[in-house]
Amino acid sequence: MKKNIFLKLMAFIAMSFLFITTVASAKENSESEKEASKAVSAAKREVHKHAIGFGLGQTFLLGNFEKKGDNKIAADLLYTYTASYSFDLMLNAHYSEHEYKGKAVILRGYTMSIKGRSYEFDAFSPFVLAGLGFYMPQIKNSSGETSEAKYTFGMNAGAGVDLRLNQKVVAGILAQYHLPFEIKQDETENIRGSYFKLLLTMMYLF
Repeated sequence: MKKNIFLKLMAFIAMSFLFITTVASAKENSESEKEASKAVSAAKREVHKHAIGFGLGQTFLLGNFEKKGDNKIAADLLYTYTASYSFDLMLNAHYSEHEYKGKAVILRGYTMSIKGRSYEFDAFSPFVLAGLGFYMPQIKNSSGETSEAKYTFGMNAGAGVDLRLNQKVVAGILAQYHLPFEIKQDETENIRGSYFKLLLTMMYLF
């Protein structure tokens, strides 16, 4: 009799242990699946999303600008809108002053570009971009005279990569070339030149 009770007790303990381990294993698998799902959703691009952020890096003066100013670190204000899985709209606003030996180049730009993506690898997304914009470059000569402030049209092109860190933050690298069209001046020399920006970017999605 005692032996039967002992066997039943051992069987009950064994069944209880098996049940507890099964439930714990199922819970652990469920949590792992949730974490994996979060990771996938964080890496996947979402359409119709806005993002605002900044780019910080070097501005390289080219052409006629190169002789009148020095390269320097500058910041750009960036906005993007994810129109589809392949294309984004990007707006850029920037301002910087580049002084060199009593001369200076003043750059202002407000541009619109289209970012195109051919493929994505997990959270890593390379892209190319091109667009147009409004520019107001000015030149200050060694005698202190500054050219007239006039807007001109221009174009830009570049490439870069985005790395989605999570569902809200995207870091990246942007290389962008800007070419304002020539501006004629009455009192000083005509303004012509171009510049290239190499930026580290950080964007917040909402």
